[in-house]
Amino acid sequence: MSDKYINNNFSEITFGRRSVRKYDANVKISREEMLEMIQEATTAPSSVNLQPWRFVVVESQAEKEKLQPLIRFNTLQNETSSAMILIFGDRECYDLGEEIYSQAVIAGKMPEEVKQKQLDAIIPHYKNFSKEEMSNVIRIDSSLAAMQLMLVARARGYETNPIGGFEADQLAEAFDLDKERYEPVMIVSIGKAVEEGYPSIRLDAEKITTFK
Repeated sequence: MSDKYINNNFSEITFGRRSVRKYDANVKISREEMLEMIQEATTAPSSVNLQPWRFVVVESQAEKEKLQPLIRFNTLQNETSSAMILIFGDRECYDLGEEIYSQAVIAGKMPEEVKQKQLDAIIPHYKNFSKEEMSNVIRIDSSLAAMQLMLVARARGYETNPIGGFEADQLAEAFDLDKERYEPVMIVSIGKAVEEGYPSIRLDAEKITTFK
């Protein structure tokens, strides 16, 4: 595969990306396709593969109305999108460590003794993290998954808008999650765009890059 093909393909998916605010409210993404996109998004990198990202897909009118007062200046996306995807980081993601690593053993990706050795080192380490340290880990991983989700959506013909303006202290409880365990990272609106988003400018790579 030539570099030219790679660059052109990447350009089609990413270059000129604009944050879309208004979608075709008549277009609804099926739960099957939504799960497929989320599954693809979770191939994003994850620190020691503990996959702390958690997704709440707000698609019904009743749940969107519940979300509306919590998203500040982003109500148009909520009103017109196919769904609003709430992305949380699980501060107790290590609880699924055994399940994740056992699946790796079953899939032949690691022997049992390696699995146990890694879990014996990883789980106590994660449990000893301060709240700030854990927040850093889950925010990085969840943000990687969010960006991957946006690229997956674009490849399927949908548009997205990452949203950071929301009532972070209320979001988890509003959707029946333990706010001490689940930390909101961002919201991604998704749907079929009916108008172009606002264009934006990026600094030149030479201005923001240093080679040593």
